[in-house]
Amino acid sequence: MKSAVSALVLGLVASSSTVSAEPVRWTTFSIPQTGTSVDFPASIFTEEAGRPDGYGQRFRTADGRADLTIQAAPNVSNDSPAAFLAKKHPPARIQYKRTTPRFFAVSSYKRDKVWYNRCNFSSGLIHCVLLNYPASEEREWDHIVTRISLSLRNR
Repeated sequence: MKSAVSALVLGLVASSSTVSAEPVRWTTFSIPQTGTSVDFPASIFTEEAGRPDGYGQRFRTADGRADLTIQAAPNVSNDSPAAFLAKKHPPARIQYKRTTPRFFAVSSYKRDKVWYNRCNFSSGLIHCVLLNYPASEEREWDHIVTRISLSLRNR
């Protein structure tokens, strides 16, 4: 289970997609076992890319340049978002970090990718979205990342 929890924060996969000029088609992905749900751009993340530890699904773009993981796992130590994040020893050069009593969101660069991770905490579970996308397209991804992040819900 420790590996599942580590994957929530640091197991960020680097792949992914071009943000196209066509309208984005959004849908809701739900994890019935945990009550996790999130809006995601199904017209961008068109391919399933396996299952993460715990519950959920990984998606990627057809060209493999971006990926999205929607995941939930037990909070076995009943950590707060700040304590959980501190235990994972995130990279020192995090560009963005916000921690509240109910969630954390962190983002930074890894090689030529931007990675973003948000996890909500509730009822003994950690509900997360993890994204990786080309740093050269950061501005084009901003609205997509924001909508995904703000739509993350749990029961």
